Amino acid sequence: MITVDDILETNQMITEYRLDVRTITMGISLRDCAHPNLENFCKNIYEKITRRAEFLVKTGEEIEAQYGIPIINKRISVTPIAIAAEATRTDSFVPVAETMDKAAKEVGVDFIGGFSALVEKGFTKGDRVLINSIPEALATTDIVCSSVNLASTKAGINMDCVAEMGRTIKRTAELTRDKNALGCAKLVIFCNAPGDNPFMAGAFHGVGEAETVVSVGVSGPGVVKHALENLKGADFTEIAEAIKKTAFKITRVGGLVAKEASRRLGAPFGIIDLSLAPTPAVGDSVARILEEMGVESCGAPGTTAALALLNDAVKKGGLMASSHVGGLSGAFIPVSEDEVMIASVKAGSLSIEKLEAMTSVCSVGLDMIAVEGDTSEATLSAIIADEAAIGMMNNKTTAVRIIPVPGKKAGETVEYGGLLGSAPIMKLNDKFKSDAFIARGGRIPAPIRSLTN
Repeated sequence: MITVDDILETNQMITEYRLDVRTITMGISLRDCAHPNLENFCKNIYEKITRRAEFLVKTGEEIEAQYGIPIINKRISVTPIAIAAEATRTDSFVPVAETMDKAAKEVGVDFIGGFSALVEKGFTKGDRVLINSIPEALATTDIVCSSVNLASTKAGINMDCVAEMGRTIKRTAELTRDKNALGCAKLVIFCNAPGDNPFMAGAFHGVGEAETVVSVGVSGPGVVKHALENLKGADFTEIAEAIKKTAFKITRVGGLVAKEASRRLGAPFGIIDLSLAPTPAVGDSVARILEEMGVESCGAPGTTAALALLNDAVKKGGLMASSHVGGLSGAFIPVSEDEVMIASVKAGSLSIEKLEAMTSVCSVGLDMIAVEGDTSEATLSAIIADEAAIGMMNNKTTAVRIIPVPGKKAGETVEYGGLLGSAPIMKLNDKFKSDAFIARGGRIPAPIRSLTN
């Protein structure tokens, strides 16, 4: 039973500590849109997206007005285009991306994800066409997001694709050089990608999902930080309990929005993704939570342990509040989107090596990392391989969203605005090269822990 105190507390979370529903994401299957003719396929997906998501934005706005809960983004995810478009006789899926962009703008959403391929064990013709199309697709569209899953605990790491993605990132950066390589901010390379993730840029509608589903991503790092402010001197057991209780309350808010959106849109409720996703706004930082635990500056010794506690407690609290917690659910560490992480990079406490260590216990991985524009393809690929190895060996999702900004050097800053924030150009330890390692190709075999049957 919801009490007056519960209502007042939730209202305080929203008004003072920046609790919000970060996204309502509608997942739409495009499997029945397949057609050998490219023009017909594009017509099919445009019609389906605009029909299924016609009232998505309006519904989100109505729920926001009725309950007073901020809903920051309304988004769409679709079946990985490499699968949906594979029957189409074409050597480029760029027109498909442009159709996705047009349909998403027609219904008024903020982003559409699913210009994606799943290639952890190898390529099909559709996979190769999609990957080759990514740079131009992201350069000619505004709100299309792309992802490639190239590794998993069950399959190992597709090192041929790892090499290809280094080249793809560089081409994308060059084609969007006039926007500080913004195209790379819309491209994520995954290990163990979940098919029910509502967050961009990595969202796609998994092949095991229903025809249409509604999922919600909730975020409230400011709420968690506030909960810890009253625990000065408390031990870590008390801190974990406080985070779990806070995550429970945050998830309940998400559950209310998800069920209401599902009912109004006539689509099944998918999952709640309880991810502490920061924004550049002051008071909306994951790094600030870590510092509240006693780490002087994010990246200092103790940061990884603090993040591990945070990630685990968030998941435990969320699971108690809903039977349908999924997606990524935990803590995100996107450098450009977290005002304290930006400050930590500038202060020298946070390096890319420390970020890699932190990715072993966070929700995703190296996220929104801007690096020097002359970083080599092989170095980018080697970073992807390292991150994929962490995910593969630990049976968790890891990802890389890295931006080599043309013409920029370490110590400079690029501005993207909105949720993407500003990115300090980070220095890579690339004195020693990895070209020969990446050139080997093939597959890194799955670990022994993959044999679980």
